Amino acid sequence: MKTFSATPKDIERRWFLIDADGMVLGRLASEVAKIIRGKHKPTFTPHMDTGDHVIVINASKVRVTGRKAEQKEYFRHTGYMGHERFTPYATMIEKHPERVIEKAVFGMLPKSTLGRQKLRLKLKVYAGEQHPHTAQQPTVITLKQSETK
Repeated sequence: MKTFSATPKDIERRWFLIDADGMVLGRLASEVAKIIRGKHKPTFTPHMDTGDHVIVINASKVRVTGRKAEQKEYFRHTGYMGHERFTPYATMIEKHPERVIEKAVFGMLPKSTLGRQKLRLKLKVYAGEQHPHTAQQPTVITLKQSETK
C-alpha cells in the first residue's frame, strides 16, 4: 500500500465555530490546535496545510483550573538585557482576552513557518459573541466541558 500525501487539489477547507463560554483553557486550545493542523481529517499530511478555519467566541469567559487564575503569568521580552515583562493572567483576560487563547493555541502548534502561518490565517478569536464571519457559514462545534471546578 502506498503512503498517502495530500496535494493542493486534495485539500478541502471548512469553517468551525467554537463557544469558549465556561470551557477550560488548555482543553479548548488542544482541540482548536488539532483542527487548525488538520489532524481530525484522514487526509492529514504534516508538511502541508490541510487544516480548517476556527472561530472562537466568548474568549473572555474561558476558565482555568486550580490556582492558575492567581499564579499564571505571560512572559515577553523587550529586547534589552534584564527587561523581561510578566503579565498576570487576570490582567491579560481583562484587557486582551483574545490573546490568552491565541497564546495557548500557539504553544500547541509546531514552531515553524507553517505553524505560525496556520495561527495567523486560520484562528479568529473574539471576546464577545459577535463575529464578522457569518458569510462562511461555520459549523458549530460543542466541546464537552470538564466537570472539575
